[in-house]
Amino acid sequence: MKNFISAYDVNDINALVKKALDFKKDPLKSKNSGTNKRLGLLFLNPSMRTRLSTQIAAQNLGMEAIVFNIGNEGWALEFEEEAIMSGTTIEHIKDAAPVLGKYFDVLGIRTFPSLKNREDDYSELYIKQFIKYAGIPIISLESATLHPLQSLTDIITIQECRNWQLTTGNRKPKIVLTWAPHVKPLPQCVANSFSQWINAWGEADFVITHPEEYELDEQFTKDAIITTNQDEALENADFVYVKNWSTYNDYGKIYCNDPEWMLTNEKLQRTHNAKIMHCLPVRRNIELSDEILDGRNSIVTQQASNRVWAAQAVLSEMLK
Repeated sequence: MKNFISAYDVNDINALVKKALDFKKDPLKSKNSGTNKRLGLLFLNPSMRTRLSTQIAAQNLGMEAIVFNIGNEGWALEFEEEAIMSGTTIEHIKDAAPVLGKYFDVLGIRTFPSLKNREDDYSELYIKQFIKYAGIPIISLESATLHPLQSLTDIITIQECRNWQLTTGNRKPKIVLTWAPHVKPLPQCVANSFSQWINAWGEADFVITHPEEYELDEQFTKDAIITTNQDEALENADFVYVKNWSTYNDYGKIYCNDPEWMLTNEKLQRTHNAKIMHCLPVRRNIELSDEILDGRNSIVTQQASNRVWAAQAVLSEMLK
């Protein structure tokens, strides 16, 4: 695996999931595979689970992980080619990335969309420039449009729950991605990424439900059933993934913030005793009710803990 940016960097999703679950059973089974290797973790925006889980994963493999918060600790980077650097940026990525490529064996990058200019955000300029100039494998710790480590984690968690979740033969699980209210516009990264990975995985009946005007980019959702009727979408669902995202067409806006879209136990009755997922952090009683998050159907904590094994599986592949 040269880079880990999207689902399409993985040849066999099920094999990677199995590797992650094997690490969960025996975290130190490959404790020497990363000896004398360094992982650089560069953050252009805040992180908790991604940062900590990736550090733990690296340590489990014997790697040294070094964290650097670019916004707070480093020079402002310029990413545009042929830029005249007379503004606030101090160092060009063409100069910074090759040096980082000499310091580290693998580089993890976390960027974030501006939610102001869709063309700029969806160009994925930041992470592409690191790939172009660093000369070493790059892992996306979240980008402007995707969050592949989160999405791999999500499939790991679904697969882990699948054997005891499904009670009707060997049918595919029905997985629903539902929009939820929020107090501010959020990126489409997690929703895009989850859609891309579930479609690429191909082992689920996949439904996306959201209010009108909240369509996602079709390149990520093209194989899903899409409906604006949440009640209809929830019927007989086995897994419900709850996430807010802002508008894509009129980019980065909030049109609807209807509290009726928040998932509750009453709505859960329409499902097939569905397990509830969320990537965290979550705004309680805005995105998800207390009764759901603290109830027996929530697998949110299990999902978050699996972030370690997703990162460990990816790093292990890169160390080969």
